[in-house]
Amino acid sequence: MQFEFFVPTRIIFGEDSLSELSSRKMPGKKALLVTSCGRSAKASGAFDRVYSALNSVGEPPAVYPCIGANPTLDSVNEGAKLARKEGCDFVVALGGGSVMDASKAIALTAPNGKNYWDFVAAGTGGGKPVENAPLPLVAVTTTAGTGSEADATAVVTNMQTGEKIGFVHPGMFPVLSVTDSSLTLGVPPSLTAYQGFDALFHATECYVSNKANKMSDMLAITSVSYCAKYLARAVNDGSDGEARDGMSFANMLSGMVMTLSGCTSKHGMEHAMSALSPRLAHGAGLIMLAPSYYEHMLSVHACDERFISLARAMGCGGAGSPHDFVDALKKLMRECGVEGLKMSDYGIQPKDFTAMAENAMTSMKRVFSNDRVPLTKDDVIAIYSRAYR
Repeated sequence: MQFEFFVPTRIIFGEDSLSELSSRKMPGKKALLVTSCGRSAKASGAFDRVYSALNSVGEPPAVYPCIGANPTLDSVNEGAKLARKEGCDFVVALGGGSVMDASKAIALTAPNGKNYWDFVAAGTGGGKPVENAPLPLVAVTTTAGTGSEADATAVVTNMQTGEKIGFVHPGMFPVLSVTDSSLTLGVPPSLTAYQGFDALFHATECYVSNKANKMSDMLAITSVSYCAKYLARAVNDGSDGEARDGMSFANMLSGMVMTLSGCTSKHGMEHAMSALSPRLAHGAGLIMLAPSYYEHMLSVHACDERFISLARAMGCGGAGSPHDFVDALKKLMRECGVEGLKMSDYGIQPKDFTAMAENAMTSMKRVFSNDRVPLTKDDVIAIYSRAYR
């Protein structure tokens, strides 16, 4: 057995842990405070609390409120430009996975060049070495979805090439993460579901990945069990503090497990979907694909015993068939009200499937290499076709 576990992030976890931010030593004097282009952080009061904390321990931060649901290369490059102009020596991400991913990319680009894509080591990315250490990053998460507060991956979309690529660099680990579940109380039911299923699929994919190991298995199964117990509760009653706390914990573990194992081709297939239709939330795309994708993996007997273990983690204590996992997954989708999501509602059509398959297998070939039974292009197209509505 071999594995390497490296998560050099100090994590402050728990309800109202944001109140500790002003008492923690910051990794610089002037922050670039990155938020989404929406108003949720303002409405919840989180923005004012973070701004005040940063102002009390250093210079007033520069604010960059420009990140959308799928962070783009242009928004990253503009953020890095602002960080250089304002003399920022660290970055603070306040938001969900998109904000944290964009902030990581901004932190890497600001001291190294003008174009983040020069460093991306896949697809049309330049693959240039990162010569200067990225700016330190502090992450304050307001959602329970991507696990980005505990990993070193940034996922960014290049709108010119139509690629949505994940890039990993150890310098993009946050130095400090604040996971305050009370900040997620205002997340609407649909977004709670999309984000929660993203966390669930990080864990399930890492569990069936060919990179899985005993350490990643422990984190993955725990994350899956928490998602199964708390996700529907959080969706159906957003004020349920215990459920929000449980999902925040599941999400944090799902980020850690990705540093030990790796997501599979399912994530790459979704990246091609939301690259084509940027208004498609990543988690929603994953939900659309899930039954078709996992039914294919069951048909080729990729790892039957592991799917049985996942079914048990999702509450099917007497599971004896790998198909019990898909049944449990569909049940959770119904309980969360997301079983009716349609690709066609986001402009994706069957004529797009071949191009999406080629995009996914090229720009995200790293995650395809994690499959226990490799997918062919025809397999990918067939999975898209069965998932289509």
